Amino acid sequence: MRVRSEQLAGHLSKQLLPVYLVCGEELLITQECCDDIRQNCRAQGISEREVFNVDRSFDWGQLLDAGQSMSLFGERKLIELRLGDSKMDQKSSAILQEYLQHADGSNILLVSCGKLDSRSMNSKWVKALDNAGAVIQVWPVDRQHLNNWIMQRMRKIGLSADGDAVQLLADRVEGNLLAADQEISKLKILAGDQAITADVVANAVASSARYDVFKLIDTALAGNAGNALQMLNSLLAEGGEDIAMLGAVTREIRSLYQCAQQLEQGGGIDRVLDNARVWDKRKALYKSTLRRLKSVQLGKLLLLASRVDAAQKGQSKENSTVLFANLVSLLAGQKLSEVV
Repeated sequence: MRVRSEQLAGHLSKQLLPVYLVCGEELLITQECCDDIRQNCRAQGISEREVFNVDRSFDWGQLLDAGQSMSLFGERKLIELRLGDSKMDQKSSAILQEYLQHADGSNILLVSCGKLDSRSMNSKWVKALDNAGAVIQVWPVDRQHLNNWIMQRMRKIGLSADGDAVQLLADRVEGNLLAADQEISKLKILAGDQAITADVVANAVASSARYDVFKLIDTALAGNAGNALQMLNSLLAEGGEDIAMLGAVTREIRSLYQCAQQLEQGGGIDRVLDNARVWDKRKALYKSTLRRLKSVQLGKLLLLASRVDAAQKGQSKENSTVLFANLVSLLAGQKLSEVV
């Protein structure tokens, strides 16, 4: 079956199918669709997860083994197959179809990849996934629908905005959803519960504030741990919303992680960054960071970010401020203390 990305939450509230394919070039939405499926799995008690990142050397037999093997405690598990930009050949297509033929629904398979052309969408492996579960094909948000997308995004995090404010923000981000999401997060931090008007957006854009979380991120990516930590301490001291700030940092790390995976699969750096919709003025920061941090290290940073999140929400006894400082320091390439 086919499910639109905006329908996925409603679909998951009613059922969890054994197989999902999430494909598309809009990185933010594909990430969030996958996150929704993972969260629904956890809500249904599926806590174990196996992740396979497909590259030219990937052993497809691992997928069959994962489907046949029981989890550590004999429970259901989520199997993630991340294709990235890898192309499916006849052999990999046959193995994936074999997995589906033997799957009994005990485990959940989540396949994710970039944009698929019409030929790929009509291939045997995609049709097999479609028949066994659901295909979520993510489309870019065009200009005429961008304002509505921004408005819904703001409401989701408790912001209210007038039409002029939304129009100004849409003009600023020029269709880049990752940039729009960052700007909305910035407005949440700067404006709090204040109603968002065009003046608020303009002031946020032209803000001459000494530090903001996005300057902090760029400073960390530049490898300047000392200044990044000073910015973090100042933001926290000024009463910055630590959960929203962590969200911005985590999204940046997740984007870097996916770029690193594609590079390790043989992708060219410029194409990878273009696919991730990294702004031209930030590409140098990304390139230097990706030379310094590989996917394994960035994966560990995502795990550390989840610990910061748990500590911020009172779900662990760890010190969220210390963990956050270590996260920023490690992103900048400097180890602050033994936390990972």
